[in-house]
Amino acid sequence: MRSYTMSMSLLVWRWLVCLAFIPPAHTFLAPPPRAVTNNISRHGRLQSLPPNLESLVADTIDSDRKIIVVTGGVLSGIGKGVTASSIGVLFRAMGYRVTALKIDPYLNVDAGTMSPFEHGEVFVLDDGGETDLDLGNYERFLSVSLTKESNLSTGKIYQSVIERERIGEYLGKTVQVVPHVSDAIQEWILRVAKTPVSRFSKSSSESKNSTDEPPEVCIVELGGTLGDIESMPFVEALRQLQENLGYKNLCFCHVSLVPNMGEPPEQKTKPTQHSVKQMMSMGLRPDFLCCRGSAPLDEKTVSKLSMFTSVPKGAVLSLHDVSNIYRVPLMMIEQNLPSMILQRLRMGPFQKGYDYSTGGQTDIEDSVVIQDWKKLADSVDEPESECVIAVVGKYIDQGDAYLSVVKALTHAAIGTKQRLRIEWIEASSLNPTDDDEQVNKTSSWERLKECDGVVVPGGFGSRGMEGKISTIQFCRETGKPFLGICLGMQAAVIEYCRNKLGIEKAHSAEFFSDLVKDEEDAVIFMPEGDRERMGGTMRLGARETILKEGSIARSLYGKEKVMERHRHRYEVNPALVARLEEAGLQFSGRNTDASGERMEVVELSEKSHPYFVAAQFHPEFTSRPELPSPLFLGLLQACKTIIASDEV
Repeated sequence: MRSYTMSMSLLVWRWLVCLAFIPPAHTFLAPPPRAVTNNISRHGRLQSLPPNLESLVADTIDSDRKIIVVTGGVLSGIGKGVTASSIGVLFRAMGYRVTALKIDPYLNVDAGTMSPFEHGEVFVLDDGGETDLDLGNYERFLSVSLTKESNLSTGKIYQSVIERERIGEYLGKTVQVVPHVSDAIQEWILRVAKTPVSRFSKSSSESKNSTDEPPEVCIVELGGTLGDIESMPFVEALRQLQENLGYKNLCFCHVSLVPNMGEPPEQKTKPTQHSVKQMMSMGLRPDFLCCRGSAPLDEKTVSKLSMFTSVPKGAVLSLHDVSNIYRVPLMMIEQNLPSMILQRLRMGPFQKGYDYSTGGQTDIEDSVVIQDWKKLADSVDEPESECVIAVVGKYIDQGDAYLSVVKALTHAAIGTKQRLRIEWIEASSLNPTDDDEQVNKTSSWERLKECDGVVVPGGFGSRGMEGKISTIQFCRETGKPFLGICLGMQAAVIEYCRNKLGIEKAHSAEFFSDLVKDEEDAVIFMPEGDRERMGGTMRLGARETILKEGSIARSLYGKEKVMERHRHRYEVNPALVARLEEAGLQFSGRNTDASGERMEVVELSEKSHPYFVAAQFHPEFTSRPELPSPLFLGLLQACKTIIASDEV
């Protein structure tokens, strides 16, 4: 009893001591310091933000700019890029100005030095940015031209933070992942979200107000899979960003897998349940669940997912496999995603308590964008004929290495109402001097001869070069429609030097250093190039090309001057141009810049060949579903004409 009394006395004493340190009541009513007051009223955070970030947050809120974050779970390559792009199409159809940002958690500053075998294609932007291939999806679906800032990597953000630290911007503070890196990520996202982007579209209503006004919606894709250690700083930054912007200005769409397993097939929800659990443990909560799978979600699966993830049943979307990716936005419309996402972001006049998952607040099915999109999707599934194109390249074992070439061919096939079939041929298997695999070589040549047309795309390195040159010679001599891109154009020039000018040892200075100057060096290193540093030192981005009157290229583009994107260190030797033109190879496109005249397009006249065109630039990067690249369109049209004449 005594010990109990002493314990009670001790507790009372401690309680009285605490009371002595409690400030007067009026202290609780006093306003916080000015900077914090502004922060609370504007952004809802109880701590002040750095001036740059606070300004960007305030501008985003005042402009009523919205951000949609697309994340992925279970596995990589699940379709986040197509999902993000398709959501952008919906906003386009609703009349909003849309931009996009891809976050890549790898340490590379950009994708420029990454191998196509490992990472797939490097997509080049107008401003010379070497980026992830998902930016190609964004540009094709959104009909916009993005900037290098639209691709954010761990390397870029750490480089930015370290540069700030070096110049003393952090005023001697210990620089940490939180808050310095996370704040820098937020600044980058909000800066991209307000940067105007240019549009090019068949719809005049879309093209009018494109370049000067800032976007109204920004789609952000977080690359990789939630839970990856390298993406943690970005996840934390996104969590903080939603706190800063407020609930109505940012939402999350999570893409996950619902596999069909067993016999009879049963849809399994556990992978998605665990993926969402992982997401919520990091402070993020999905507003929409986009479920990938081979078949539509059944009602039982939707109910189960809703119960275990706390996502409303209407917001659990089935993004199952369809005949072509252009049907994905249409599938979203069928499930009322446009209305639900507008309601979630408070972007329209909505009736309180109304269930927008069952009915549409937006009526975009009759919009020009969606009507064109329906025609696009239908034309892929309902072609008039089939066309087989051989792609002779070096990286054919990596499916995404020539993604933009495939897309440009697809757009041209849609434009000419043909079903496209691509025959992938390893260039080295066509090498005439390689006898190690004679059986494979014979098979490759047989496949090549059966194709209706040939594309020799760009690449780096000598492997397969002789096979490409032999392929081009075959196309030139047999009248097979041919399109060369970048290295493909250089190979065409080398082939012509060898077989028409008689320069047997003609080659590229990229592969041989002992070539006779201005005779055997058909392709030379550009004077302004950098042989020491690899990243960002090529001739990159959009450059103007002047097309010759009466040329095939001029008739296809329909104008004298065109802007196309480049990515190369070597060029055709100007010293050989006159001799080549005398022999019949016409340089119909030339670029004039500070470094002198450069050869951009070569072709043979239509009198000597049905379609033989090659370009130093990459026309595939500017091809769009509704606006196919003219050079690819010319190739597919030439193939269709020859197929039709053969059938007659």
